[in-house]
Amino acid sequence: MNLLSVENISKRYGERVLFTDVTFGIDQGNKVALVAKNGEGKTTLLDIVSGKANSDTGSVVWRNDTRVAYLQQNEDFSAYKTIHKLFHNANNKYVKAIKLYEAAMENPHDKDGIETAMEAMQQNDAWDYDAKVEQLLDVFKLAHLEKSHEIENLSGGQKKRMSIIKMILEEPDVFILDEPTNHLDISMIEWLEDYFSEETVSLFMVTHDRYFLNRVCNQIIEIDQGAAYKYNGDYEYFLEKKAEREEVLASEIDKAKNLYRKEVEWIRRMPKARGTKSKARISDFTGIEKKAKQRIKTDELSLEIKSERLGGKILELHHIKKSYGDLKIINDFSYVFKKGEKVGIAGKNGVGKTTFLNLIMGLEQPDAGKIITGETVQFGYYSQTGIQLSEDKRIIDVVKDIAEIIPLAKGRKITASQLLERFMFPPKQQYSYVSKLSGGERKRLYLLTILMGNPNFLILDEPTNDLDIKTIAVLEDFLSEFTGCLLIVTHDRAFMDHLADHIFHFKGDGVIKDFNDTFSQLIEEEKQEELAAKKAIQKKTEKPAEVKQQVEQAKLTFEERKEYNKLEKEIEKLEAQKEEINAKLYAGGLEAEELTKLSQQFADTEKQIDTKTERWLLLAERA
Repeated sequence: MNLLSVENISKRYGERVLFTDVTFGIDQGNKVALVAKNGEGKTTLLDIVSGKANSDTGSVVWRNDTRVAYLQQNEDFSAYKTIHKLFHNANNKYVKAIKLYEAAMENPHDKDGIETAMEAMQQNDAWDYDAKVEQLLDVFKLAHLEKSHEIENLSGGQKKRMSIIKMILEEPDVFILDEPTNHLDISMIEWLEDYFSEETVSLFMVTHDRYFLNRVCNQIIEIDQGAAYKYNGDYEYFLEKKAEREEVLASEIDKAKNLYRKEVEWIRRMPKARGTKSKARISDFTGIEKKAKQRIKTDELSLEIKSERLGGKILELHHIKKSYGDLKIINDFSYVFKKGEKVGIAGKNGVGKTTFLNLIMGLEQPDAGKIITGETVQFGYYSQTGIQLSEDKRIIDVVKDIAEIIPLAKGRKITASQLLERFMFPPKQQYSYVSKLSGGERKRLYLLTILMGNPNFLILDEPTNDLDIKTIAVLEDFLSEFTGCLLIVTHDRAFMDHLADHIFHFKGDGVIKDFNDTFSQLIEEEKQEELAAKKAIQKKTEKPAEVKQQVEQAKLTFEERKEYNKLEKEIEKLEAQKEEINAKLYAGGLEAEELTKLSQQFADTEKQIDTKTERWLLLAERA
């Protein structure tokens, strides 16, 4: 069933063309990823499809009554002051049913209204809404927050997770997602992978997470030089077919160039008076010329720095301790860095990864221990907070404020403008204002300013957030060849797997383990440890008498057999009572007081059935 049809949409800002004649559709169950370089209109296209922006040409048509939820990178929470209001003023079927019920109960004499409201609660499973919210808050590590907590006081990552929960509770027909994995730890990302992989889920998303994209999506739309290309497969399939497409295009252009040269010679030799066939050939020449002069745009990030030589002493950490009150971040950690070492940092959100980087950079001080930095070390720190850029400053001036001439290896030098071109900011764009940059372009500009310092020890805190996939691949290649030291914090599993020699695993409570394997292997081992810990807890909570009874006695005792038979009859009787109460509730003609009384009886009876059934099932295992 088709849910969305996008036909020939185009968008430009002044002279800058983002995309032209983009056409695609989304059927039920399709999971479509949008791939393009930063600044080529990914978020703009999501805005147009969601209805938040208009295209210059073409149309976006949704199937009637299609429910759409849009996860933006920065959601506006101004309508919701607290967490409680966020979930109880949300636009979902549960809240609508609850509000209908609450309104009905304010008017107890309106029996029809109460019956309608109760039926809506039952049909929408709204009685369990609070439990659903709590379950999702637990998944996204937000269950510890008070419901009275003000939204504006949440961190950026917490707000992103709140947005995801709110969106999931809406249960839309189509999810539109702009970088859904930003600010999530691995367990949350894997939960989302499972959720979005469900057959009935339909989505259209932008993500830089290649593992996430490959595991979730079954269709990819690429915007390249303003044109759209569709690939029916996962990310690996896309890479293969994109390479084939570019090879075919290059071959066609070469053929057109050869033919173009021949046609130019023919036209030069032709007399002015031409026949019909000659005019037709001249007409065809226009198309050949256009094809021959077509260029395959190969501009991509070009990273090069003049890295100073590292001395014998690089960075030494001796018995470092750091706490915030009772919260232990680092407890007696020591390590001596070696030349060319590439170290990953992993751990759940809030365990102190960024604090660790700040200690190394001297932005915070340890409670105990020493940090010794070698004299030849030149740090380059790419932080999550980024660079504070003046919105009314031109891009070229941001770079010139640091240096107008930038030294490279082997005595070479380049200008600020040339450096910007290497970072995919063409001359025309260099004189645009910072306010015109996309999120990914801002991150690329920030990376440029870090590398301008020619560091020999790079510290990168979530460097892949908001960067496009192509830029991430180029950055990976550069860092793999980087001869200095590298320290990376990232939730991007592919990025970490490709670069880290070993990993500092922040396990919590100040414990840091040096893990000598890949990030993916660490994630797998963590899962096994958590599973073993849960089994150990379950084993400890079993009563010794019950354990002994399970071993010595597989069958029920005489008293338990009597209880088992009695429970069967009691449950059967309670089920009959429940059906009787239910019939009265929906028969109509009841006074408000009697309706309220029966509602309470219905809830009490259900509770008794659940309790007795749980006990009966326990006995049934041994009956």
